[in-house]
Amino acid sequence: MVEKIIDFCGRKRLFVFICFLLLLIWAFFSIRKTPLDALPDLSDKQVIIFTEWMGRSPDLVEDQITYPIITAFLAAPKVKDVRGFSMFGLSFVYVIFEEDTDIYWARSRAVEYLSNIQGQLPEKVTSQIGPDASGVGGGFEYALVDESGRHDLQELRSFQDWHLRYWLSSVPGVAEVASVGGYQKEYQVEIDPIKLQAYDLSVPQIKKAIQRSNNDVGGRVIEMTEREYIIRGRGYITDKEMLSKVVVGTDNKGTPIVIGDFAKVQIGGNIRRGLVELDGKGEVVGGIVIMRYEEDALKVIKRIKQKFKEMESAFPKGVKVVTTYDRSTLIKDSVKTLTEAVTEEIIIIFIIIFLFLLHVRSTLISIITLIVAISIAFIPMFYMKITSNIMSLAGIIIAIGDVVDGAVIMTENAHLKLQENPNKNRKEIIIEAAKEIGPSIFSSLLIIVVAFIPVFALQAQEGLLFSPLAYTKTFAVLFGAILSITLVPALMVLFIRGKIRPAEKIL
Repeated sequence: MVEKIIDFCGRKRLFVFICFLLLLIWAFFSIRKTPLDALPDLSDKQVIIFTEWMGRSPDLVEDQITYPIITAFLAAPKVKDVRGFSMFGLSFVYVIFEEDTDIYWARSRAVEYLSNIQGQLPEKVTSQIGPDASGVGGGFEYALVDESGRHDLQELRSFQDWHLRYWLSSVPGVAEVASVGGYQKEYQVEIDPIKLQAYDLSVPQIKKAIQRSNNDVGGRVIEMTEREYIIRGRGYITDKEMLSKVVVGTDNKGTPIVIGDFAKVQIGGNIRRGLVELDGKGEVVGGIVIMRYEEDALKVIKRIKQKFKEMESAFPKGVKVVTTYDRSTLIKDSVKTLTEAVTEEIIIIFIIIFLFLLHVRSTLISIITLIVAISIAFIPMFYMKITSNIMSLAGIIIAIGDVVDGAVIMTENAHLKLQENPNKNRKEIIIEAAKEIGPSIFSSLLIIVVAFIPVFALQAQEGLLFSPLAYTKTFAVLFGAILSITLVPALMVLFIRGKIRPAEKIL
């Protein structure tokens, strides 16, 4: 069977070249669409459930929130593990799914199970699921720096929370933008307990009055002079003066009691649990951009930078963005290093083969075979969603020697046969030389492919780390085996021409 394939490809060169040209075009588009990253994603398929219950102790959060959620998800399908963490006012539950689980199917199951246990949670407590991102989704971080000194940390945080965060969230591929540092603006009512007692009021009354007053209400319309006028009551609080004038009740004379009578209203920052400092020069406000699951990190970061340029004119005066972490730099450096390694290996292979054969066109057979095998290896990579990273590209580099071996041996054998039979038909000699050792080369390369099968049995982080390398090496060697009995015979017939030096003279 292999001999018939070699004979067919050696005689139908145009058909073979057209087929591989189409494959190269397919490979070109696959290479362009294959996501680039520095390292493979080693994180589990997980859904994070976040619940906030401010002011409660960790043991109360554990009993009332974390425990009910964990016990509910233990019965969920395809769940491998459930981990819970309870902190002061916060609960985090990590639901780990099996590796072959679709992340969006897992998220839909999480929403379904959360809706079933909502009634078991404390009143007015609602759980949320985290962004649709993996554990390595944080690919870009930045800081807002005000060199003019016009804006304080509270103003920068407000700009980050209410403007910049939403601009970046609209970028395709961004799952979430987390704000860090600065002060979250809030209206603070500092109550004087002595005055509060004198007015015979309670804190719940004040809270209810503020909630009732901070509201817009709608009415009907009034028709006057053939026009309709909309009636509405405007009550949203926009400054601290409005808040200080909120009526809580009346005294025994019927005089309204407002918040300003017994409390001090001011604008301040929320309680902080941490801060962000840049280069030891002081505090700043920052943001962490989380990318969606299986997104191309390089393209997403490029879109983020473009969005910054587009919105730069809308920034407050004196405020600029300083990049504190950019994964694209690491990705580009990694790809550059591996590309240089591949280029150096190709040059070394060309020099060594030329020194032994002293025939430039014969040397090109191995180089073309190597380039084609590497290129079409990206086709299954793209469809299997394997990113181009250090491990996957390293697999291709490791396979270079095996891919070239077949072409080198077949070319050398053709040279020997031409030296032994100088008067016979050149094309027939080359095809017979290829048929003589082609099946053995094909079988030996398949054995190398089979030898890597145990790597695919690795599980968990080990499997996630080494499977890209195993896949790409297998693809490259497998395509190298196929090329050795298809493209190589056609190239040999095309390129092995002219004077062939005897092996004795070369040595």
